[in-house]
Amino acid sequence: MRVTSLRLREYRSYPALDIAPWEGINLILGDNAQGKTNAVEAIFLCAFGRSHRTPRDGELIRQGSQFARVEADISAAGGSHSIHILLRSGEKKRIQLDGKALGRMGELMGILNVVMFAPEDLELIKGGPVQRRRFLDMEICQARPAYFYNLQKYNAALKQRNALLKGDMASPALLEGWDVQLAAYGAAILAERLRFMEKLLPAARELYGGISNSAEDFTIRYSPSFPLEEMREEATLREALLFRLQASREEDIRRGSTHPGPHRDDLRLLLNGKDLRIFGSQGQQRTAALALKLSELHILRAETGESPVLILDDVLSELDRNRQRYLLESLGDCQCFLTCTSLDGLQEGRILEKSALWHCAASSLTLAE
Repeated sequence: MRVTSLRLREYRSYPALDIAPWEGINLILGDNAQGKTNAVEAIFLCAFGRSHRTPRDGELIRQGSQFARVEADISAAGGSHSIHILLRSGEKKRIQLDGKALGRMGELMGILNVVMFAPEDLELIKGGPVQRRRFLDMEICQARPAYFYNLQKYNAALKQRNALLKGDMASPALLEGWDVQLAAYGAAILAERLRFMEKLLPAARELYGGISNSAEDFTIRYSPSFPLEEMREEATLREALLFRLQASREEDIRRGSTHPGPHRDDLRLLLNGKDLRIFGSQGQQRTAALALKLSELHILRAETGESPVLILDDVLSELDRNRQRYLLESLGDCQCFLTCTSLDGLQEGRILEKSALWHCAASSLTLAE
């Protein structure tokens, strides 16, 4: 899978940008605040229909402009595609795929698969459950686009149930309909997450060992809001979740929010049986974060039959030489966009010889000769 062209108009700091990225490693070199992250953010936007930095589309429009446009051409095993995203102040964003307007965001999932690793991803280990759930959800959406719709429907039903719980009209009878919906969509989400975990655990453990060159036991456990025991089938999960929702109604009414469900689940990250968030050193935590992100790469390649596009946004500066080297050696046949402020550490492994070097200054990208 490759991005063959990227065109920006009035996007973030870019009045205009037209580039044809190389099929291998694209090194984007420049000082801070020159537009490197804005450029790779646009690629992420084409994959997910949203920015990884802000939920507010208006922030993507260049200051002083009333619109922004992002266009990308994609080459994949299943054929070529063009993605066109138009943002206008005060309006809903418009997305076109191959010239046809998309009615639902889910239609974009899987067209351009992207794995992104940025400094904030180190918070996968130290941050809260929201970040780890998002990590799971984003990767499953790319491999299984139907998962995106189940997430949307679940979150819509959850919002309605919570609104009812916060009001004066909450009662078991009124909650029944929302409980049935939450159980159906929630069970579908849980089933996919548990299937993904079966692939994530062995991949992450192997990668952790390779990066650290140690015999430390890194493991990941899915931590649900209620005991799942050995449940894996969607029908069984639906029955269990419905039972929990019904059993928690009075407590949920008292609290004004829904307690059981996949919106409260987490991942437990353990090293030698101890919580990595609490007992892990900074180096161990960074190794675990890197192992998780590289696992995405391996799993998506196995699930879809082709490598996703990899974005490494200023992440090398956060890693020591050993972890840098392992990361760069793991790129394989991926098209990669790697932003950096210097070329330190890139001389090893002949990375520079294998790369197209782009100089970024004042929101302009120039290909080095």
